[in-house]
Amino acid sequence: MRTFLTSTFVAICILSGAAIQAQDKKAPEKLTFASKMGTVTFDHAAHLKRVNNDCKTCHDKLFQQSATAPLNFKAGMHKPAETAKTSCGGCHHPGDGAAFETKGNCNRCHVKG
Repeated sequence: MRTFLTSTFVAICILSGAAIQAQDKKAPEKLTFASKMGTVTFDHAAHLKRVNNDCKTCHDKLFQQSATAPLNFKAGMHKPAETAKTSCGGCHHPGDGAAFETKGNCNRCHVKG
């Protein structure tokens, strides 16, 4: 199950990064990903609003704005990303994180239909 969650998290991150367009193009408002644990919808517009439209909060510090750039994210990375404050773990980590930590919050991202 941990491998599956990690794979889903990786897919979200990869597709989120792939969906970010060049600055002269509008980024998608939402991205939806199928997962065995439930559909994951990444609300890009809401995340952008939370950081006051400052793309540099995530790009290129946490995610490159290239659709072809590798994320270098692999199995078992939910907890390590939180600990290192990398990828989605930049905000989604325990303690002083700007957003909820992933542990115990699977249903916040994975919605079973």
